[in-house]
Amino acid sequence: MIDYFYTTPPARAQARRLTPPSLTQRRHFFRFRDAESSARAIPPSSGNENANANATHWILGGIALLLTAMTGALAPGWANATRHEPMYASQTMTLDLPQMQIPNDSQADLTGAVPSDAPSDVPSDISSNAVSSAVSSDDIRAVHEVAQPNWRIVTVRAGQSLSDIFREQGIGARELQRALDSQKDASALRHIRPRQEFAFAFDANGTLSALRFERGDATHVVLHFNAGGVTESDQERTVERRTHVAHGIVSHSLFDAGNRAGLSDGMVLKLANAFGYDIDFALDLREGDSFSVIYDDVYREGERLRDGDIIAATFVNNGKRYTAIRYTNADGETMLYNENGRPLRKSFLRTPVEFTRISSTFSAGRMHPILGYMRAHKGVDYAAPTGTPIRSAGDGKITFRGWSAGYGNFVVVQHNAHISTAYGHMSRFANEQVGQRVRQGETIGYVGMTGLATGPHLHYEFRIDGAHRDPLTVTLPPPDPLPAKQLAQFRQKIAPVMAKLKTADDMQIALSSH
Repeated sequence: MIDYFYTTPPARAQARRLTPPSLTQRRHFFRFRDAESSARAIPPSSGNENANANATHWILGGIALLLTAMTGALAPGWANATRHEPMYASQTMTLDLPQMQIPNDSQADLTGAVPSDAPSDVPSDISSNAVSSAVSSDDIRAVHEVAQPNWRIVTVRAGQSLSDIFREQGIGARELQRALDSQKDASALRHIRPRQEFAFAFDANGTLSALRFERGDATHVVLHFNAGGVTESDQERTVERRTHVAHGIVSHSLFDAGNRAGLSDGMVLKLANAFGYDIDFALDLREGDSFSVIYDDVYREGERLRDGDIIAATFVNNGKRYTAIRYTNADGETMLYNENGRPLRKSFLRTPVEFTRISSTFSAGRMHPILGYMRAHKGVDYAAPTGTPIRSAGDGKITFRGWSAGYGNFVVVQHNAHISTAYGHMSRFANEQVGQRVRQGETIGYVGMTGLATGPHLHYEFRIDGAHRDPLTVTLPPPDPLPAKQLAQFRQKIAPVMAKLKTADDMQIALSSH
């Protein structure tokens, strides 16, 4: 064994190259020592025994050499895989350095752009880092938060006033009054509509700091509240109108036909109101009636805001064709005309409520459903849900507003020296008072069942010199047409619109024939 270690220098040199030096020295030391002690302990033996021992020593030596070689090959990779980077203790030191000033004339860009007059040998990243160190992200975020308050948005519900909304938000009446007093025209705050939005911003103490709302379609208003008063900032917004063409055929109802043609319910009502002077949609509508309409929608900054207006329309009712064209006359008054230049707006509406059925007609004698005996029914009853708006049939002045026996809540409008209209069974009145003038179509009350009534409806009367006439059959005076000079301008202006309507009608006829 001792001779092996001393008579195989190539093997020992190879093992020494593949094994870490300290490990190799220790291993050689222990193997040499063990071999020497073994040599002293083993007594001399015969030749066969010496041969077997030598063979065993060669085998063990080969195994030891192989293990040494494998250890040398695998140990470096294993050591790198399990190595940990040393951890160094860090310290933060605060230095009182002078604050860097950015010259005003350099017009340094907060995005890190290098000014045009900067030296060419200054790297762009140096300028960017310098600016970033001067304006931190916290500073930019703070400026953004000041410019964009945390708005609390409230949508107006039906029947709400701005006072109700302020109360719900925990804001006192004093702040509301300050907002109203700051406006030359406070109609945008006094006359609010369902689905309209108001936004409130509060400071850290919970005090109202800003109020945001829309004044008309194009003006975005923000009121800023502070100790010195209320200031206003306005922003004009881009508003556009987009024109559409639609055609429909009535099979079940006008609403169904309009929806299938792509019209909103609001636009269907406008279509009905346009022809409501000539067509009673509660009685005269027939299956197969058709319409073509050119209308527009209002868009604000690319988003649909609301329904626009009817530009022109035709309606075929029971084979008779009616036309409505929007036109502004020389007096600046915009209304609907027929193709001959005569206003569609008659002196009186045929029906003062929107889309309903007639529950009782004009009659010289009928059995009263409550009193139980025959009695003249001097008007027309329009059944409608409670709360349906009741419109004035024409321009005039309110001469009575109050309770009147079987009529319940009752309103009388005097239109001229001879004609008046009356409205009964209202659930409540609108804001108009006795002596106040009203315009045709203006809401004067709401459908109800006050007085002698078995269900919610409007009792409507038409009187000429005090005598009751049937509102459904009375002859209404036609309006005056445009003067001859304006009529020529009217026909020239409506020619392109009429051509579009004709094209829409022709296309629908062609589709129907296939």
